[in-house]
Amino acid sequence: MGKKWRTLGLKHKYPIIMIRKQLLILIFFFGLLAVSKSQNYTNGIGLRGGLPYGITVKHFFSDKNAVEGILSTRWGGFRITALYEIHEPTKQYPGLKWFYGVGAHAGFWDDRSPFVKDPDSQAILGIDGILGLEYTFDEIPLNLGIDWIPSFNLIGDTSWGKLLIGVSARYVF
Repeated sequence: MGKKWRTLGLKHKYPIIMIRKQLLILIFFFGLLAVSKSQNYTNGIGLRGGLPYGITVKHFFSDKNAVEGILSTRWGGFRITALYEIHEPTKQYPGLKWFYGVGAHAGFWDDRSPFVKDPDSQAILGIDGILGLEYTFDEIPLNLGIDWIPSFNLIGDTSWGKLLIGVSARYVF
């Protein structure tokens, strides 16, 4: 190993430049953690896994009222969901909240869904509900959530949206 470093013109295994960069990154990261008190956040952006999977953005208007947007992809197309949510704190756990709400979705797909009954129907428009739990960490700017989104397509493939359960991880600020 020493020979490899010598061929690069470096004398030490960990050059001082690398140590400085790593130290600056660590200071920046811990500075963010120290500054951020994310118990009551205003905005959050992150990833959603499950169905539908994609990107999630949440904005609070007050301690209890929020809007959430989900841009998801499925069956070669995409779906946009907008939800109005009401968040209620749990008495025992300060960072844990449960929430419920209503909303709507629109989307289309290129490939055929295995659940589509009408082969000419590739665009959808429908209504949604949401029920879930989320936990916001005090120490780091992170919010984790799990939710269930029952949905019904009003236009296009008129049917229930099947079992839409997802897990979200958001950076909060």
